[in-house]
Amino acid sequence: MLIDETLVRRLLATQFPQWADLPVAPVPQSGMDNATFRLGDHLSVRLPRYAHWAGQVDREHRWLSHLAPHLPLPVSEPLAKGEPGEGYPHPWSVYRWLDGTTATPQALGDPVQTAVDLGGFIAALQAVDATGGPGPQQSNAFRGVPLGDPRDSIAAETRVLSKIEALRGTGLVDTDALREVWEAALAAPAWHRPPVWIHGDLDAGNLLTSDGRLSAVIDFGTLAVADPAVDLVPAWKFLPARARDAFREAVGADDATWARGRGWALAGSLPVPDDPYFRDHPARISAALHHLEQIIDDHRSEGG
Repeated sequence: MLIDETLVRRLLATQFPQWADLPVAPVPQSGMDNATFRLGDHLSVRLPRYAHWAGQVDREHRWLSHLAPHLPLPVSEPLAKGEPGEGYPHPWSVYRWLDGTTATPQALGDPVQTAVDLGGFIAALQAVDATGGPGPQQSNAFRGVPLGDPRDSIAAETRVLSKIEALRGTGLVDTDALREVWEAALAAPAWHRPPVWIHGDLDAGNLLTSDGRLSAVIDFGTLAVADPAVDLVPAWKFLPARARDAFREAVGADDATWARGRGWALAGSLPVPDDPYFRDHPARISAALHHLEQIIDDHRSEGG
């Protein structure tokens, strides 16, 4: 169904009339899983686009208040949970608005300091008591499952290998090198310690900056208690190579977890030539190929 300002206003009017008169406008970069709208100056509204993402609403409302006091950066703060209504079939949320600009590598004042700040945030998240936390499941896209697990994640082995094969012969990237990275990631020892909290989607779009510094982390819909390797993807998809060691040290990742993190980063970067997500946006292909080169170079630098 169409998720637009009119729907948001109707939902607010029937469920949260105290906010019904505030202006509503779509944010410039709304996510694929959720539609997000600015509500007045200090709030936002987020609505899942599809049924299988609806569980993210309960996850954030249940756990973000538990996590936030332990974290060194502001995070999304849900203020109210809406119910299905006005023809919209899913739960939805009102959040406190966090100021900042969507992070880009080019806008970082000091990439090494950003690496330290982000690594420290991830380490703090992992240190929070995970008792009773949700494991990987469909509503978080199975982020944090063991690498190569057959469940429907971006890192399911059949999905990764088919994407690599689709790139073979295109001349876009060294597919043999991609296979080496993937096989090394699969061969790395699995996470044998107790599972820890993960964000699950530390894409640059979920990081905010202010004056060139990391200022907030948003969109915890893929939050889970799982293998922390999935949260290492910024090392290759966001941070420049010269900041990678600082990030790894701040996170405290061992060799096996780092190798599995490369596997997650590879899985999330593979462009498929006939995929509309990439085909219709050439800049996404360029970015994905750059990420893959970073992953290959890092693998080779460690003797892979």
